[in-house]
Formats: sequence, C-alpha cells, structure tokens
Amino acid sequence: MTVQYPFLIALAVVGTGVAVLAYLRVQRRRAEALRGAGIGLTAAGGRGSVRRHLPYVLFLAALPMLLTGLARPHAELPVPRVSGTVMLVFDVSNSMAATDVEPTRLAAAQAAAASFVDQQPSTVDIGVVIFGQGGLLTQTPTPDRAAVKNAISRLSTSGSTSLRQAILTALSAIVGKPVELPAQEDAALPDLGYWGSATIIVFSDGQETESPEQALAAAAMAGAAGVRLETVGIGTPTGTTVEVEGFQVATALDEQLLTDLSAVTGGTYHPARDAAALDDIHRSIDLRITTEPEHIELTALFAGSALLLLTLGGLLMIRWYGRIV
Repeated sequence: MTVQYPFLIALAVVGTGVAVLAYLRVQRRRAEALRGAGIGLTAAGGRGSVRRHLPYVLFLAALPMLLTGLARPHAELPVPRVSGTVMLVFDVSNSMAATDVEPTRLAAAQAAAASFVDQQPSTVDIGVVIFGQGGLLTQTPTPDRAAVKNAISRLSTSGSTSLRQAILTALSAIVGKPVELPAQEDAALPDLGYWGSATIIVFSDGQETESPEQALAAAAMAGAAGVRLETVGIGTPTGTTVEVEGFQVATALDEQLLTDLSAVTGGTYHPARDAAALDDIHRSIDLRITTEPEHIELTALFAGSALLLLTLGGLLMIRWYGRIV
C-alpha cells in the first residue's frame, strides 16, 4: 500500500498515541477523585468496566483510520475481469444459405453474433473473419462495437469451406503476423508465444471441403498458443438442400468435426439448431477471466470504517448513558 501524504500516517501514529495517553490520564484522575470521595470502581465488575471504556476505545480506534484515509492510501490489487481478444469467424460458404435455420444459416449466425457483441464488456476487443475457400480479416480487433456489427452485417455467401484457413486467419490477427501450418506434417509447430486471453468463435455448419486433418492441425496450433476455440454449429443434422449455380446440393450440419476442433484447444462445441438456441449463444460461451493489476484508492474504505466506529461508539453512549459524553 502507498499513500499520497505520508506525513499524515506519522500524524496518525503520534496523534493516536497522544489520545490514548490523554484518555488514560483522564481515567486515572477520575479514579483518584472517586476514591477520594469514598466511591470505589471495582463494584461494577467487568460489565461496568466494558461500558465505561468501550465507547471511548471505538472513538480512539476511529482516529487513526480517519487520518490514514486523509493520507489518500492506494493499493495495487489484482482485479478479475473478462478481457482480451475475441475473433468472430463466419462461414460464408454456399451451404450457409440453407434455410433449415430460419431465415438462413448465415442470417441466424449474424443475429446471434450481433447479440454476443452487445453483451461484451469494453475490456474485450472483437475482430471479424470470414471464410469460404480462403480466410479474410474484415475487421481487426477493436473495442468499437459499431464497427464490429457493421462488419457482421455485410456478410454474404459464396464459395466452398476451409476451416483450416479460417482458424489460421483468426490466429494471424491475434498474434499480429501471418501464420501457416508447417510444410511437413511431422514438423514441430512454430512458436507463436502465449495468448491465453484470446478466444476464436467459429460460426459454421462444419461442411469442410478440404482435409479435416488440416483443420484439426490448425486448431492444435491455436491450442499450443493458448488460444481457445469455441465452435457454434449452424444448421441441422438432417440438413436440407441449397441451390448452387443452378444445382441442388445437399447440406447438413457436421457436429463431429466442430466438436473435435473445439476439443483440441479445450473449448466447447455449442449446438444451435434453431433461432431460439442461437439467441442464447452469448450466454453459453465463457470467455477468459484474467486478472489485471489496478491501482485502487482506499480512502473510502478507511473513512467508512472510521465512521462506523464513531457511530457505534455514539450509539453505545446514548444507550448506556442517555447522551454522548
């Protein structure tokens, strides 16, 4: 703990000592006066002694607290808070135009993500990535909620699906440099540092058109960097059909791949098979709780404690003696 006016701490020590000595001297003189008048103080017993001294002890204890509060004490305390970076990653492949989740999978994901953004505290920076065959960062992480929601509102469907590229693009935005998988499958993952306050949230139907193993390898890279991957499944397992370039193409939710991707990083898969479930997504996703040192002024704590002691002392005097003496 530090104080802005250290001399007041010295004054509190000296002042309290002087007040205690003065109180003891007054009590001694009072005892001598009563003995001179032939009145003893021992007859009242312990209870009488408590009544005689407790209110004054409370007053004396309030004095150093008041002076310490005037010294403007500060302390650096670890404050828990939801903070860090969240990357919202949207599948915009053709299959996201399917209507098994109304009005479409993509529109439902947009609505759920916008609700999620509204619920986040200002300590969270949010970015937006879209992916089809490739990944594209459309909004760098920012505390500007309006900019994030504008980026979400501009999404439209096209192309195929690469969950690998989606994860790598989001991871690149988090670490601040391009990230790629090693060329050799058995090669060691690159050291990206530790980003334990970052979370990637993928909104997708899981219909991967590339190798699922590559997507899992990208998730493993994120997990090695301390980044947690949360996946939100948009669609239904029974699926439906969607028109792509004049052809009717069957599409269904692949829950297993989305579950495996999140599990690699210690994250969670969130099924959202209808609009009602999507509305609750922001409640089911737990972001990282971190502790950050924060300088907190303790003046109110000391002043409040002193006021409490003074109030108690005054109330006891009024109850026992009918007045404050």
